[in-house]
Amino acid sequence: MAGPLIAASQPRAPGSVKSRAAALSIASNAILIALKLAAGALTGSVAILTEAMHSSIDLVASFVAYFSVREADKPADAEHPYGHDKIENLAAAIEAMLILVGSGVIIYAAVRSLANGPEVHSLGIGIVVIGVSIVVNVLVSTFVARRARDTDSPALEGDAAHLRTDAATSAAVQLGLVLVQLTGATWLDPVIALAVAAAIVLAGARLLARASRVLVDEALPQEELDAMRDAIADFGSRGVCGFHKLRARRAGSRRYVDLHVQFASGTTLENAHETAHALQDEIRARLRGADVLIHLEPEGSVHPGTEIPPR
Repeated sequence: MAGPLIAASQPRAPGSVKSRAAALSIASNAILIALKLAAGALTGSVAILTEAMHSSIDLVASFVAYFSVREADKPADAEHPYGHDKIENLAAAIEAMLILVGSGVIIYAAVRSLANGPEVHSLGIGIVVIGVSIVVNVLVSTFVARRARDTDSPALEGDAAHLRTDAATSAAVQLGLVLVQLTGATWLDPVIALAVAAAIVLAGARLLARASRVLVDEALPQEELDAMRDAIADFGSRGVCGFHKLRARRAGSRRYVDLHVQFASGTTLENAHETAHALQDEIRARLRGADVLIHLEPEGSVHPGTEIPPR
């Protein structure tokens, strides 16, 4: 006969915090796109135009992040009994794919420029615009990354990764423009654009890998599993004599944990119930955003794989 189930969840981070961070990213990307397009048209630099393309992808990604964090914070309903948290992970995967598509466009433009012979001029304007882009992206990415850490948001983490990559590639482009200005070697412009594309591919692949692991319900990292085992072990003096079927996964900024906990013979249901609630609180204290489900079992119900915490 199945034992009692004890379920508990952690309050969510305010959605408005995440939405404001994503909105700031949208505004900064929109301004930078306009500046880069103007500078690219004036200078004829394929590197600057690829940076404008990169920022355009960032803008789409920022919109994806903005709407995903709003949707993810909606409460569970009949059609989504586990909530909408994985929308953030799906958004991060979409952002990664956008990065990869954008890198393909950049590679095409750079190779075409090398084949036709690059023509650049008035590079001073481009150097200034790219310098402004670097400063803006560093400031905004730092802010968004901080909010991502505070709220444990995969969508904001992906957005911050976009902006950091944009700042790094902008720095490479600016260095290239300075070298072209000093040496007159115009072939450096598309070559640097190719190097930028390679960096973008790596960033996109890493982001896609992280999002995919969550979407297929990969287990939590070993250090988080160990933290839960340590928490259970601390309850050995309160009648907990074993546990098994520990499962834990992540969805968006939340963690879902379920396990079977065994109690020593003679433990009343009331005491076991009270201890289970205290154990839930302890797990949530060690794993931010944990939704914990505990199945109560008597000591005699031994199962393969049962782990016995020290008393």
